[in-house]
Amino acid sequence: MLEYLSQYFSITVFYYNPNISPRTEYEKRVQEIRRLICQMQFRHPVEFLEGEYRPEEFFQMAKGLEDVPEGGERCFRCYRMRMEEAARLASEGGYDYFTTTLSISPLKNAGKLNEIGEELSGIYKVAHLPSDFKKKNGYKRSIELSKEFGLYRQDYCGCVFSRREEKK
Repeated sequence: MLEYLSQYFSITVFYYNPNISPRTEYEKRVQEIRRLICQMQFRHPVEFLEGEYRPEEFFQMAKGLEDVPEGGERCFRCYRMRMEEAARLASEGGYDYFTTTLSISPLKNAGKLNEIGEELSGIYKVAHLPSDFKKKNGYKRSIELSKEFGLYRQDYCGCVFSRREEKK
């Protein structure tokens, strides 16, 4: 997504992922995105901004949904929680748009992500950039870039619930 979007926009990558556990996994992913931003060449500037790591907020949001299968309501609420923080930041910071990188994954529901983004756009009065980054070989290109830059690629979304499902 960065390679593509930086052709048209200056970008601030806002990393807000209170869903990721354990903290060591969270920190590993932060370091990888920082490293990628430093090593890749972009047409327009790409900056990094880290949100607060507050896993207790994720667990509060997920309460009662612990056994919902991956890709269900718990995930939709997690999308919303994370995108809402991005929309709030975009609104307060005077950004032109906000979007999410989640749609690069073939396991994420791009339609639901865009639905949430449009709703938040109305609430926070900042434009949502609709996306399905996996299309037009986007996912394939992300794999190629991961290999090129030697990036760590996790095998689960990051939350304890998806990790538990992955181990089954």
